[in-house]
Amino acid sequence: MKPIYRIITLCIVFLSLTLVSFNGKDLRTDKKETTMKQDSVLRHVVMFKFKEDTSKDDIRKVQDAFSALPSKIPQIASYEWGTNNSPEGLDKGFTHIFFLTFKSEEDRAVYLPHPDHKAFGDVLGPHLDDVLVLDYWSKKE
Repeated sequence: MKPIYRIITLCIVFLSLTLVSFNGKDLRTDKKETTMKQDSVLRHVVMFKFKEDTSKDDIRKVQDAFSALPSKIPQIASYEWGTNNSPEGLDKGFTHIFFLTFKSEEDRAVYLPHPDHKAFGDVLGPHLDDVLVLDYWSKKE
């Protein structure tokens, strides 16, 4: 084989090993996206604004009822909550945030109509002025 053909062949082999593509996309990018999906979890963020006349006792009952859900609904992978302490004054009256994690949309689909979740709504309802709910798939880069 002539030296020039050997060089061309080596270049082709090198390029095919390092820049393998699928449908015109570099697989190294796809690998990152695949890893992100494997590491990703579904977050369910709930914020409450209570009615002005809601007592501290009633708010504690709501907190306790929400905090009991992970022991009743196994699809909840993790749970945390807290109260607003932002100095920015942009809370629009929302004081409590609850942060649930699910491993899949199917798990969330079990949680939403779950009888224990519905029963929690009965505890919350009389005291709720407003609610904000956001769900998202986490991204780790």
